[in-house]
Amino acid sequence: MTDLTRPFPDEARLGVSGRMVAACRAENRAALVGYLPVGYPDVPGSIAAMVALTQGTGGGGVDAVEIGMPYSDPMMDGLAIQHADTKAIQRGVRTHDVFSAVEAVAAAGATPLVMIYYNLVEHYGARGRRNDPAASVRAFARDLANAGGAGLITPDLTPDDAEFWTASSDEFGLDRVYLVAPSSTDERVARTTAACRGWVYSTSVMGVTGARAQTSDAAPRLVERVRAIAPDLPVGVGLGISNGAQAGEIGAFADLAIVGSALVKQLIAAEDAGTASLDGLRALVDDLASGVRASR
Repeated sequence: MTDLTRPFPDEARLGVSGRMVAACRAENRAALVGYLPVGYPDVPGSIAAMVALTQGTGGGGVDAVEIGMPYSDPMMDGLAIQHADTKAIQRGVRTHDVFSAVEAVAAAGATPLVMIYYNLVEHYGARGRRNDPAASVRAFARDLANAGGAGLITPDLTPDDAEFWTASSDEFGLDRVYLVAPSSTDERVARTTAACRGWVYSTSVMGVTGARAQTSDAAPRLVERVRAIAPDLPVGVGLGISNGAQAGEIGAFADLAIVGSALVKQLIAAEDAGTASLDGLRALVDDLASGVRASR
């Protein structure tokens, strides 16, 4: 088993978000990451919710916010996130709105990461760059860095196809977080982790996102596989965490516990009730943070 008190030796490879994880490890705990999409219930409301993630009810919230950019054809989003994304798109969210969210999260003292489907990055910016994806990717990376973003989580991009993103993220000092799954071969895990800077996202189950009654028993096995291949890279686990107890289960063996659908459901419930209250969201953050901090 990995010694979860050992410092990470390669600070350059940790990047911005990995150094945040290292600080949490120094406190003998995992980092807590909360996901919300920009634009739901609207852009200002989503940003207020992200700031609430960093605070909970008493100032002890998430360590990082995974800021989702809604996409019309997602490959891994479950029903709750699909619902929020659809509403956000219908209500006019735009790619540049993600930078306002990044700025707000950074100002709140948490680490902002953007989860985005790569097609949106390749087509970012002026219409004239649609035939110049390298320029679009560079412009996105520049604007993300200027907003205070740590890097990107790209669920549909593999290192094999990431030439432009690799170059631009190196130029602007941004983290590259790629995904591995239980079905990933050891060769794929090795190639993916070698291309990461910051940490690697280990999906705990096959399929789409969504809070579950139980966390997957495949998660610890995959984390150990990843660590055997890339022992000095932090490993985050997401897909399926719905409460503090489950966050604690994940935090006992992973470097980051990532929560998404359960948080989005709090925003959906508030909208369905006709209120903009973030009390339910803050209370869930408190539970998740307590679970992670008591897990080791």
